[in-house]
Amino acid sequence: MAKNHSPRFLDIVNSAKSRVPECTVHDVKSRRDKGEEFTLIDVREDHEFSQGRIPGAIHLGKGIIERDIEQQVPDTSTLLILYCGGGFRSALAADNLQTMGYTNVISMDGGFSGWKSADYDIETDSP
Repeated sequence: MAKNHSPRFLDIVNSAKSRVPECTVHDVKSRRDKGEEFTLIDVREDHEFSQGRIPGAIHLGKGIIERDIEQQVPDTSTLLILYCGGGFRSALAADNLQTMGYTNVISMDGGFSGWKSADYDIETDSP
């Protein structure tokens, strides 16, 4: 997934990943299938979210998640699973949420690309 990413970006992603728990797309699907309660957050850009997303995900883009998370999820112990396109931006956002006091934050490695590749359900905005 690091094909077009700059070395400095990858450095900060790897630093965040050293502090943030990760799960796979299959873990998230399994948690859903078991009925486990968690808040799924899509941290991608607006246009990415409107083109397709994991059903039930809320949208808090990486640019605004720190500003808006407390209104959406005031309980800092809530299980939050964040995803982006491949698992890099979600790791950065999860790291920031941990800094803000959220204690149960996971980044989904593989992101939406991995979810689609696994042929799991997605939803899109109707044209």
